[in-house]
Amino acid sequence: MLEPGKPPASKKPRKERNRGKSLGTTSSTEVMQQEIWKEFPEDLFEAVIARLPIATFFRFRSVCQKWNSLLDSQSFSELCSQFPQANPWFYTITHENVNSGAMYDPSLKKWNFYVCNPLTQFFKELPPRSVRVWSRVAVGMTLNGSAASGGYKILWVCCDGEYEVYDSLKNSWTRPGSMPSFIKLPLSLNFRSQAVSLGGTLYFMRSDPDGIVSYNMVTGVWKQFVVPAPLHLSDPTLAECGGQIMLVGLLTKNAATCVCIWELQKMTLLWKEVDRMPNIWCLDFYGKHVRMTCLGNTGLLMLSLRSKQMNRLVSYNVVSREWLKVPGCLVPRGKKRQWIACGTAFSPCLTATA
Repeated sequence: MLEPGKPPASKKPRKERNRGKSLGTTSSTEVMQQEIWKEFPEDLFEAVIARLPIATFFRFRSVCQKWNSLLDSQSFSELCSQFPQANPWFYTITHENVNSGAMYDPSLKKWNFYVCNPLTQFFKELPPRSVRVWSRVAVGMTLNGSAASGGYKILWVCCDGEYEVYDSLKNSWTRPGSMPSFIKLPLSLNFRSQAVSLGGTLYFMRSDPDGIVSYNMVTGVWKQFVVPAPLHLSDPTLAECGGQIMLVGLLTKNAATCVCIWELQKMTLLWKEVDRMPNIWCLDFYGKHVRMTCLGNTGLLMLSLRSKQMNRLVSYNVVSREWLKVPGCLVPRGKKRQWIACGTAFSPCLTATA
């Protein structure tokens, strides 16, 4: 029912109605009443701020010196650990700035590896490894437990089977041993696919044979799983959701291309297709040579799809099976339409230290 004297609400254009579907958009016009909020108990500020979105917290740091120093507060750190952010963030490197993803020291003529919290911009340089020069390597990271405060471990594995493990608590690299003989060498690792961490175990995608190799960071046990790849697959990437290993890739047959999602069946070790991009979106790829970069963590994926004629950024929620178009990325001194060359997804945490 309409209130007397008020005209009916005008129908919004479709563009405005769909605007809320873009990832990360919010709107609020509520005005805070000073008479009420000025009496807010001082001891509840940290509890409330710990529940706010990360971006909101950084805006609030400029309010006063006390709020700016919350990152160094032990009580605030404990509160933040109780309320993790719902969705991961994505750290990406665009094509024009691809060389900014690594750090090179010309005086020492070597590459340095760093662990970083992108939110706080805290960097930690890792100590040198025992093996100075390797060919292409795959890198994965796991937490010691469920919280970042318990430390972490990093696995560095080469195609010839050599590997090392870094322990943040000891700040040192170790070489636990040799890769077991039942794992076929050399490892034809898929370097475009990120390592997936599940329950202290890292999973890497490989070919020849098609499948997955895993390493348990607690027990030090390697395993190999032969999993046939789907036909007509290109640009495959591993992902995970709810303890389940997923596969994301492009299916191209004749001139048609589509993004598909598969789930690994543990009993049969086969990929089962569970979803694919809406057909109307896939029509944009028809007759084009499309390439894909996929980033993902805890059930949320970001896909960068590109060809000579187009660039697309798309997010996919594995749980709700919802596809959303992501606004174009604009970087300083860069082109408006960017595609992601590489990157990673991470769960934002204000108190995580490298």
